[in-house]
Amino acid sequence: MRVVAIGDVGVIDKMIHIGDEAMFEGFVDAMRARGLECVVAVSANPAETSERYSTEDFSVEAVPGIGFAPTAGGRAAQEDRLDRVRRTAAGETGLLPDDDSAHAVIDALKGSDGVAVTGGGNLASTWPSHIFERLAIAEIADTFGIPFVVSGQTLGPQLTDDDSALVARLLGLARLVSVRESASLAVAERLGVLPDRLQLGADDASFLLDDALATLPYCVVTLANHVGDADRDAVIASLADLLDEVVETTDLDIVFLAHFGSLDDSRVRGDSVVHERVMARMESKRVMAAVPADAPAAARIARSASLVVTSRYHPAVFAVPAGVATIGIPVDDYTTVKLTGALKNFGQDGILPVSGLLAGDGPALLARVWGERDATATAGRTIADSQRAATAAWWDRVAQVLRPTS
Repeated sequence: MRVVAIGDVGVIDKMIHIGDEAMFEGFVDAMRARGLECVVAVSANPAETSERYSTEDFSVEAVPGIGFAPTAGGRAAQEDRLDRVRRTAAGETGLLPDDDSAHAVIDALKGSDGVAVTGGGNLASTWPSHIFERLAIAEIADTFGIPFVVSGQTLGPQLTDDDSALVARLLGLARLVSVRESASLAVAERLGVLPDRLQLGADDASFLLDDALATLPYCVVTLANHVGDADRDAVIASLADLLDEVVETTDLDIVFLAHFGSLDDSRVRGDSVVHERVMARMESKRVMAAVPADAPAAARIARSASLVVTSRYHPAVFAVPAGVATIGIPVDDYTTVKLTGALKNFGQDGILPVSGLLAGDGPALLARVWGERDATATAGRTIADSQRAATAAWWDRVAQVLRPTS
């Protein structure tokens, strides 16, 4: 079984996005366990992705994306490119330059048994180029009669009418669609996805690492640079105050865990920039910082924590299946949907909107979440048992669709 998979993988300039890599790796692990012989990744850095995931007994090939970055032509140029790529796949010539990256994607799909969109969070008007990229791949697959599935998505919440139409086309071509929040399920239903093809489940990386690990006396903290419409300096100050409260209330050390960070130790970039600013404002010095080299390492750190405080999504995804008490800090509608869904999927509700953080609501929520940690752990691990079974059943369905019948 040979499958083309598109997520948001590829480390560029030594900057890794752990969550995007985690969802792709979760898909590959699941399909490999079900007979996958080769995966062709659509990657921002094909050579790096191939090297990262290939082993002695398993091949990961990679090709660059088609590319729908906004240009001077705006949306009309993206729609024109989509049309030319689709017609090229159908056999027309002279529509694309010989060195156009779309040719590599078309050739990869032509030689595949199935195609999958892996990972989530891209099908929103915030990133229209991602919608066009995935729709192009779906329509190429349809041209070749190759089965196509969509796994682990957040849909919207911002979707213009034009983008809704594109996403509806995309999902309509999928034989299976998995979404990871009830809000995304409602969007999928509104866009006409057939009930027998649609499933609500946990994020694809929820069980990337599923070991039972000892709980260690630290609080994992991951903070993105994005703060929505809030005042950045005020957010930094409030975060520092909250984390000082964590140290005082729980007697835990703070481990700042970058999920978008530099693998070059000499350069402070991504989440680490925010982490350093917060550390500098904290009174407590019981802090350390880490940039994990891969998703399993990040998952191990999060699953071993006694508490997680995060404005990013995947630290929560890694932690809550292990029953780790988690506080999510959303900064806009999109992060609210994701963090609320991640916690709700495993029985938690410790959401602290950035407005509440600035209003001083953090200590009270911390006291509740910390006080309920034992019950949270028990309930979370029980829910994880059923979610694990549902996730395995989902991957079984995916493999059945993608597996060649001849």
